[in-house]
Amino acid sequence: MQKYDLVVIGSGPAGKTAAIQAAKLERKVAIVDGMAEVGGVCVHTGTIPSKTLRETVLNLTGWRERGFYGRSYRVKQDITAEDLMQRLHMTLHREVDILEDQLVRNNVEILCGHGRFTGEKELEVKTPDGEILELTSERFVITVGTRTYRPDDVPFNGVNIVDSDEVTRMKKLPRSLTVIGAGVVGVEYATIFKVLDINVTLIEPRESMLDFVDKETLMHFRHDIMDAGLRMHFGQKVVKIESRDDESCVVHLESGRAFASDMVLFAAGRVGATDKLGLEHCGLKSDHRGRLKVNERFQTASPHIYAAGDVIGFPSLASTSLEQGRIAALHALDEPVHKPPKFFPYGIYAVPEMSTVGMTEEEVIARKIPYEVGVTPLRETSRGKVMGLDSGMLKTIFSTKTRRLLGVHIVGEGATELIHIGQAVLTLKGTLDYFLENAFNYPTLAEAYKVAALYAHNRMAALAPDSHGKKPAPQISPTKSPRKTAQKTA
Repeated sequence: MQKYDLVVIGSGPAGKTAAIQAAKLERKVAIVDGMAEVGGVCVHTGTIPSKTLRETVLNLTGWRERGFYGRSYRVKQDITAEDLMQRLHMTLHREVDILEDQLVRNNVEILCGHGRFTGEKELEVKTPDGEILELTSERFVITVGTRTYRPDDVPFNGVNIVDSDEVTRMKKLPRSLTVIGAGVVGVEYATIFKVLDINVTLIEPRESMLDFVDKETLMHFRHDIMDAGLRMHFGQKVVKIESRDDESCVVHLESGRAFASDMVLFAAGRVGATDKLGLEHCGLKSDHRGRLKVNERFQTASPHIYAAGDVIGFPSLASTSLEQGRIAALHALDEPVHKPPKFFPYGIYAVPEMSTVGMTEEEVIARKIPYEVGVTPLRETSRGKVMGLDSGMLKTIFSTKTRRLLGVHIVGEGATELIHIGQAVLTLKGTLDYFLENAFNYPTLAEAYKVAALYAHNRMAALAPDSHGKKPAPQISPTKSPRKTAQKTA
């Protein structure tokens, strides 16, 4: 039986950072993963494949250039599934190679096989060739991530009725697609396939979508995807999915309406991949969605076992999982630990992409914080004109009492990159004055922060007379009122 100081189960973002952090502290570490290669769901079926697919689609279709050359513009006329998979496989191979190198360089022992607890501090690993390895450790970190939710009444076949893991292995592009579930995954895939000029229908049993996103920002996003031709149906539950002999699929709703398409993508949720871990042998029990409950130290009900990443639930982001894994390992080894970040960006890699950090306008109102908003259409920045953008917006929210930045919400090209400026200012408790007093590269989309701040400043100044009872002169704004323009667009 091999003995380790720490055993990490799962090699996704949380598992990788947990193992490397422990190894850098000169502990003997093993990382166990049931897949043939390291990387977990993030690399093989989730984050990296979907984002690679998105980038490939945008490049091959010429989507980013259509603002200049029209909607009929294409880089490649006949795009096939093989075109998409070629770049995907290249990207995944490079990602796995880098991850393996990082683990090996830090003396982390990689064990490929399914891990299962056989005791409180014992783990059994069954390798692909049938060999059984027995491990023991004083500390464990569970980072197994999630798997797709697959209800028994959905006739998955891996061909034309698929889940979000299987869609990246398709052999043929459908002419029409029905996506069930308007969460982050469903929305991302629905909009990506729409860029390929595939007829896409998005069905959500709830009355709304992406409820954590600022409502005004979401309004702009919905306008953009509807303008692109994506059909959305809310508040209608799916009662039956059938696959016909002609290889088509039909989705039946409780309202009596039905939709026929070449393919159905079921993307209504994920569950923790804990069902085969043998949790009963180590004193743990998952909830109804397979997730593990942890405290602020990422410690489970068994004090020597920690958990991090998607398996513990919200926010279920690769970015936050990277930090959670590192922090969990430090706690497990009784080492000094920094606090988890208070502000983290949420990225939705749809077309267009969205990103948000801090409070939404609805949250600010609920907390009764006096505030002002600055909004800039990205198309009205100089870089936006150079890029040919015809949509997108950046929204900032400031406290009128302290002038501190409260939240940033972006929809449009580059949103997931631009958001980090707002994240930094939020974390450092920065104010509106940072944007007013600092220079931004010109032309850039980041200039939208300064424009939005100028509008917010002028509105705040109009309401606050100076010591002589006069209103201060407004700052010069480089564009016309974005708030009115945005409302007209919506």
